[in-house]
Amino acid sequence: MEFQDLSDFDFELPEDQIAKFPAAKRDKSRLLVLGRTQNFLKEETEFSKILNYLQEGDVLVANATRVSKRRVFLVTKTGRRHEAMFLTETEPGVWKTLTRNSKKLKLGDTISDEATGKFLFSVIRKEEEFTIFQSELPLDENSFETIGRTPIPPYFKRESTSEDDVRYQTVYSKNLGSVAAPTAGLHFTPELLEELKKRNIEFLKLELKVGYGTFQSLNEDHFANKKLHEEEFDLPLETKNVLDLAKKNGKRIISVGTTTLRALESAYDPNTKTFRSGEGKTRLFLQPEDSILSCEGLITNFHLPQSSLLLLVSAFAEKEKILKAYKFAIEQNFRFFSYGDSMLILDPEKV
Repeated sequence: MEFQDLSDFDFELPEDQIAKFPAAKRDKSRLLVLGRTQNFLKEETEFSKILNYLQEGDVLVANATRVSKRRVFLVTKTGRRHEAMFLTETEPGVWKTLTRNSKKLKLGDTISDEATGKFLFSVIRKEEEFTIFQSELPLDENSFETIGRTPIPPYFKRESTSEDDVRYQTVYSKNLGSVAAPTAGLHFTPELLEELKKRNIEFLKLELKVGYGTFQSLNEDHFANKKLHEEEFDLPLETKNVLDLAKKNGKRIISVGTTTLRALESAYDPNTKTFRSGEGKTRLFLQPEDSILSCEGLITNFHLPQSSLLLLVSAFAEKEKILKAYKFAIEQNFRFFSYGDSMLILDPEKV
């Protein structure tokens, strides 16, 4: 695929179809079911109806990462306010950030967190759109819980609330470390997970730390190198063993979200039909002409136009099927993006 072909994945979305708040209840969002290879497209009124398409022996795999409060408001000595997204610690005490109004910050300037005033940072350099801070005190995930806010997406066009602190996390999230939520999992409730268990449907977990790159626009370098931003993941041994058995016995593996799929595809060896456990890194840039062999189903939200995630979904199913499904979703007033409705891409047993 060439960079110029990205225009095929553009679409116009009415502003009121961007979900800026979550549904009243997680599993009451709508669901669009799309056949991966079959000619099947059906709307369900609520996500919990996904049970109608799952069967005993299916294996669901979800990203159990937890979103860190990496959105921090900072103030200078003169009282000027800056908003910073703390992305990665490149070396002890050195943080790569995206900082608003960074042009007003000069090398050597000091700035403190607005919440407590205890954390001081100095500007040590700038790299492209990033501002690099040196922190005087050690800064860890617990620190962000004190000084930061939940980093809801910018297209919400609002401040985060206490509701976001709960709803922008999955109910099964565990370890902090991501700058964005694995949003396909936001639709699951404890009751739904319990129902899966009763039906002998496995619900497994891995962890992939979602990075800022998931929001970045695609450029020609991405296509030339066929690589995206790097993300770290960890596939537990117990998850690997169940997945290997599922492959051996011809059971369906269903990825809960694109971040999970990226990790699964990176850890899967199609020659042995087994998965590699443990820590790994992925830079996979999956496009429509690519084959995805690690799983048979995908649960995902509706993604931004011309995004890497939309291309990944179009690799999992046929490009034409995905574009047709998106057109249908827009016409039927589905809610889009992080807090939006969901799509299940899976060949139903009975059509």
